[in-house]
Amino acid sequence: MSYTKDKFHSEIIDKLKKDLGLSNLYAVPKLEKIVIHCSDSDAHSDSKVLTSIVGDLTVISGQKPVITKAKKSIASFKVRQGMNLGAKVTLRKDRMYEFVDRLIFMALPRVLDFKGLSQSGFDGRGNYSLGIKEQLIFPEIDYDKIDKPRGLDITVCTTASNDSHALALLRELKFPFIVK
Repeated sequence: MSYTKDKFHSEIIDKLKKDLGLSNLYAVPKLEKIVIHCSDSDAHSDSKVLTSIVGDLTVISGQKPVITKAKKSIASFKVRQGMNLGAKVTLRKDRMYEFVDRLIFMALPRVLDFKGLSQSGFDGRGNYSLGIKEQLIFPEIDYDKIDKPRGLDITVCTTASNDSHALALLRELKFPFIVK
Protein backbone atom coordinates (compact mmCIF):
# COMPACT_ATOMS: atom_id res chain seq x y z
CA MET A 1 0.00 0.00 0.00
CA SER A 2 1.26 3.48 -0.78
CA TYR A 3 2.25 6.16 1.69
CA THR A 4 -0.33 8.63 0.36
CA LYS A 5 -3.21 6.14 0.55
CA ASP A 6 -2.32 5.14 4.13
CA LYS A 7 -2.04 8.77 5.20
CA PHE A 8 -5.30 9.69 3.45
CA HIS A 9 -7.32 7.00 5.23
CA SER A 10 -5.67 7.41 8.63
CA GLU A 11 -5.30 11.21 8.98
CA ILE A 12 -6.44 13.34 6.06
CA ILE A 13 -10.13 12.35 5.98
CA ASP A 14 -10.70 13.47 9.58
CA LYS A 15 -8.65 16.64 9.14
CA LEU A 16 -10.49 17.67 5.94
CA LYS A 17 -13.86 16.92 7.53
CA LYS A 18 -13.03 19.27 10.38
CA ASP A 19 -11.29 21.98 8.29
CA LEU A 20 -13.99 22.16 5.62
CA GLY A 21 -16.84 22.01 8.14
CA LEU A 22 -18.39 18.88 6.67
CA SER A 23 -20.76 16.78 8.75
CA ASN A 24 -20.97 13.80 6.41
CA LEU A 25 -17.96 11.53 5.97
CA TYR A 26 -18.93 10.88 2.34
CA ALA A 27 -18.83 14.61 1.52
CA VAL A 28 -15.07 14.71 2.16
CA PRO A 29 -13.28 15.14 -1.21
CA LYS A 30 -11.28 12.16 -2.48
CA LEU A 31 -9.14 11.37 -5.49
CA GLU A 32 -11.26 9.76 -8.16
CA LYS A 33 -8.82 9.16 -11.03
CA ILE A 34 -5.69 10.50 -12.71
CA VAL A 35 -5.44 10.78 -16.49
CA ILE A 36 -1.99 11.00 -18.12
CA HIS A 37 -2.00 12.11 -21.75
CA CYS A 38 0.79 12.52 -24.28
CA SER A 39 0.54 13.51 -27.93
CA ASP A 40 2.89 14.43 -30.73
CA SER A 41 2.30 16.11 -34.07
CA ASP A 42 4.28 13.38 -35.84
CA ALA A 43 2.26 10.51 -34.33
CA HIS A 44 -0.13 10.26 -37.28
CA SER A 45 2.60 10.00 -39.90
CA ASP A 46 5.26 7.96 -38.07
CA SER A 47 4.22 4.80 -36.22
CA LYS A 48 7.54 4.71 -34.31
CA VAL A 49 6.59 7.95 -32.55
CA LEU A 50 3.29 6.47 -31.41
CA THR A 51 5.06 3.29 -30.27
CA SER A 52 7.51 5.40 -28.28
CA ILE A 53 4.67 7.36 -26.63
CA VAL A 54 2.86 4.15 -25.71
CA GLY A 55 6.08 2.66 -24.29
CA ASP A 56 6.82 5.73 -22.17
CA LEU A 57 3.27 5.89 -20.77
CA THR A 58 3.34 2.16 -20.02
CA VAL A 59 6.57 2.51 -18.04
CA ILE A 60 5.37 5.62 -16.18
CA SER A 61 1.89 4.38 -15.31
CA GLY A 62 2.29 0.62 -15.04
CA GLN A 63 -0.62 -0.13 -17.37
CA LYS A 64 -1.27 -0.14 -21.11
CA PRO A 65 -2.43 3.17 -22.60
CA VAL A 66 -5.23 3.77 -25.07
CA ILE A 67 -4.48 5.36 -28.46
CA THR A 68 -6.24 8.72 -28.89
CA LYS A 69 -7.67 9.62 -32.28
CA ALA A 70 -8.80 12.92 -33.78
CA LYS A 71 -12.55 13.46 -33.31
CA LYS A 72 -12.88 15.83 -36.24
CA SER A 73 -10.82 17.14 -39.13
CA ILE A 74 -8.92 20.42 -38.77
CA ALA A 75 -7.39 21.56 -42.05
CA SER A 76 -5.06 24.18 -40.54
CA PHE A 77 -3.41 21.49 -38.38
CA LYS A 78 -3.40 18.95 -41.27
CA VAL A 79 -5.41 16.55 -39.13
CA ARG A 80 -8.16 14.30 -40.46
CA GLN A 81 -10.84 12.57 -38.47
CA GLY A 82 -9.67 9.22 -37.09
CA MET A 83 -5.92 9.96 -37.22
CA ASN A 84 -3.80 8.71 -34.33
CA LEU A 85 -2.63 11.69 -32.26
CA GLY A 86 -1.22 10.22 -29.05
CA ALA A 87 -2.09 8.04 -26.09
CA LYS A 88 -3.64 8.33 -22.65
CA VAL A 89 -3.92 6.21 -19.55
CA THR A 90 -6.44 6.43 -16.70
CA LEU A 91 -5.26 5.41 -13.24
CA ARG A 92 -7.63 4.47 -10.42
CA LYS A 93 -7.36 2.97 -6.92
CA ASP A 94 -3.92 1.65 -5.86
CA ARG A 95 -2.09 2.56 -9.09
CA MET A 96 -3.40 6.11 -8.79
CA TYR A 97 -2.02 6.50 -5.26
CA GLU A 98 1.31 4.93 -6.25
CA PHE A 99 1.56 7.39 -9.14
CA VAL A 100 0.80 10.32 -6.81
CA ASP A 101 3.63 9.16 -4.52
CA ARG A 102 6.09 8.99 -7.43
CA LEU A 103 4.93 12.32 -8.88
CA ILE A 104 5.15 14.31 -5.64
CA PHE A 105 8.17 12.75 -3.97
CA MET A 106 10.33 11.64 -6.90
CA ALA A 107 9.43 13.31 -10.21
CA LEU A 108 8.56 16.93 -9.36
CA PRO A 109 11.70 17.47 -7.23
CA ARG A 110 13.75 16.50 -10.31
CA VAL A 111 12.36 19.42 -12.35
CA LEU A 112 15.01 22.07 -12.90
CA ASP A 113 14.20 25.39 -11.14
CA PHE A 114 10.95 23.99 -9.71
CA LYS A 115 9.21 26.59 -7.56
CA GLY A 116 5.89 24.81 -7.07
CA LEU A 117 2.65 24.07 -8.86
CA SER A 118 0.42 26.91 -10.00
CA GLN A 119 -3.07 27.14 -8.53
CA SER A 120 -4.46 28.29 -11.87
CA GLY A 121 -4.79 24.69 -13.10
CA PHE A 122 -8.19 24.15 -11.47
CA ASP A 123 -11.21 23.91 -13.76
CA GLY A 124 -13.93 25.26 -11.45
CA ARG A 125 -15.33 21.80 -10.67
CA GLY A 126 -12.62 20.45 -8.40
CA ASN A 127 -10.26 18.94 -10.99
CA TYR A 128 -6.62 19.97 -11.39
CA SER A 129 -4.46 19.79 -14.52
CA LEU A 130 -0.73 20.27 -14.85
CA GLY A 131 1.70 20.00 -17.70
CA ILE A 132 5.14 18.46 -17.59
CA LYS A 133 7.65 19.48 -20.26
CA GLU A 134 9.69 16.26 -20.32
CA GLN A 135 8.96 12.66 -19.47
CA LEU A 136 12.55 12.37 -18.23
CA ILE A 137 11.65 13.57 -14.73
CA PHE A 138 10.23 10.13 -14.00
CA PRO A 139 13.01 7.82 -12.78
CA GLU A 140 11.53 4.83 -14.64
CA ILE A 141 12.35 6.37 -18.03
CA ASP A 142 15.72 5.29 -19.41
CA TYR A 143 17.44 8.39 -20.81
CA ASP A 144 19.29 6.41 -23.50
CA LYS A 145 16.13 4.80 -24.92
CA ILE A 146 14.04 7.90 -25.67
CA ASP A 147 14.01 9.35 -29.17
CA LYS A 148 13.06 12.89 -28.06
CA PRO A 149 11.71 14.60 -24.93
CA ARG A 150 7.91 14.83 -24.89
CA GLY A 151 5.53 16.61 -22.57
CA LEU A 152 2.75 15.06 -20.55
CA ASP A 153 -0.62 16.40 -19.45
CA ILE A 154 -1.71 15.12 -16.04
CA THR A 155 -5.28 15.65 -14.85
CA VAL A 156 -6.19 14.88 -11.24
CA CYS A 157 -9.96 14.31 -10.92
CA THR A 158 -11.46 14.63 -7.45
CA THR A 159 -14.93 14.25 -5.97
CA ALA A 160 -14.75 17.85 -4.68
CA SER A 161 -17.57 20.13 -5.79
CA ASN A 162 -15.43 23.27 -5.98
CA ASP A 163 -11.82 24.35 -6.34
CA SER A 164 -11.28 25.37 -2.72
CA HIS A 165 -12.17 21.88 -1.44
CA ALA A 166 -9.98 20.28 -4.12
CA LEU A 167 -7.09 22.60 -3.23
CA ALA A 168 -7.45 21.64 0.45
CA LEU A 169 -7.37 17.94 -0.50
CA LEU A 170 -4.33 18.27 -2.75
CA ARG A 171 -2.47 20.36 -0.17
CA GLU A 172 -3.07 17.66 2.44
CA LEU A 173 -1.75 15.10 -0.05
CA LYS A 174 1.45 17.21 -0.17
CA PHE A 175 1.08 18.61 -3.70
CA PRO A 176 3.68 21.44 -3.72
CA PHE A 177 1.57 24.50 -4.59
CA ILE A 178 3.03 28.00 -4.79
CA VAL A 179 1.83 30.04 -1.82
CA LYS A 180 0.04 33.21 -2.93
